[in-house]
Amino acid sequence: MPGIIVQHGHRQPRNKALVRCDVTAFIGFALPDQWPEGYQRGDFLEILIRNEREFFSYSLRNVFDKTIERAVRNFFINGGAEAHIFAVCIDSFDDLMSPMMNSDLLELFHRLEAEEDISILNVPMLAYMPCQMLANGDILCGAERLYLRLLAHCAQMNNRFLILDAPKDLHDEFLIRWIKRFRSLEPRVSSYGALYYPWLCERDEFFPPGASVAGLYVEVEKQHPPIGIQWPPANLPLRGVTHPVLELSYQEVSQLSQEFINAIHTVAGRGIMPMGARTLSSEPIFKQINSRRIMNMIVEQIRRDSQWAVFEVNNPHLWAVVSRDVRFRLEEFWNAGLLQRSSNGEKYDVNCNAENNPPELVDAGYINVEVRLQPVGTTEQILVDLNIGGL
Repeated sequence: MPGIIVQHGHRQPRNKALVRCDVTAFIGFALPDQWPEGYQRGDFLEILIRNEREFFSYSLRNVFDKTIERAVRNFFINGGAEAHIFAVCIDSFDDLMSPMMNSDLLELFHRLEAEEDISILNVPMLAYMPCQMLANGDILCGAERLYLRLLAHCAQMNNRFLILDAPKDLHDEFLIRWIKRFRSLEPRVSSYGALYYPWLCERDEFFPPGASVAGLYVEVEKQHPPIGIQWPPANLPLRGVTHPVLELSYQEVSQLSQEFINAIHTVAGRGIMPMGARTLSSEPIFKQINSRRIMNMIVEQIRRDSQWAVFEVNNPHLWAVVSRDVRFRLEEFWNAGLLQRSSNGEKYDVNCNAENNPPELVDAGYINVEVRLQPVGTTEQILVDLNIGGL
């Protein structure tokens, strides 16, 4: 007999895949005689690869500068899994030090902003930019303008971290003098990057360490499932390396660490390995790379999980649902070992209610979610105010 049939089903879960922390981007450059046909200054070529063979079999491989070839090899031999490789068209490498370089990179940054899964950045060519000593004794490096732009980009993107290479031929007190000055330029974004020193060698070829270390970041995550970013990317041997350009003593390693420089050291019987996991920040909560990257991932995950709420009626019922979803995700992170209890014994705290969603915020189309949590490796809770919406 015809009638109404009621079927009970389960709604498709909103919280889907986790934010990825293993996708890396290497930015290289192409001079005019390497530009593909029809390209002009500021244009870029991009390829996505999952192993070294894919890069070296690519028909336009010669567009990329030589530092990228070595970076690709070092990345995958050390555990890298997936990489976006960029070649930006420039007139000369001197352009990288020009105040106009940011405008030439606008299209590249637009593309990086659209590719949300990239979590690690490295620009090998910047390590070759020259340095000079100013009259007051300060060290000025040609790469720092672009490094600052990249750090600001990482802060904007939440789940992104920049691996910096020590400038070529900058050592000892001059390296320390430079990084002290550089860290003071934009302290707000300094926790989104880490510096590695010295350069590495494979027999008689030497190269910046960043790409090797980027591979190690991915390898550490793979070794500690389900989410391995809570482990410091350090104290594991690098592959494809015969020796560092300079052999450091333990005393020098300790001194460099105090200056926020991650030293690479030869450990007898174990190999050549990074002995530090510090960001460029002096903030206690973000001194450690793993603490910064945990927060990066959590903030970006909550943002993505909550995007559906932008199109819903902004009322107390919605706030309750968003709070429930955020708690569900944080419980997952707690179980994975990313969080620790606060001094009050709390795992985390989530607030999304009338108190932090006043009428003027609701009228503007925003939902405010207040989260307090403590990543492993930190000594205090961190407050995250996440505004969703604004359509």
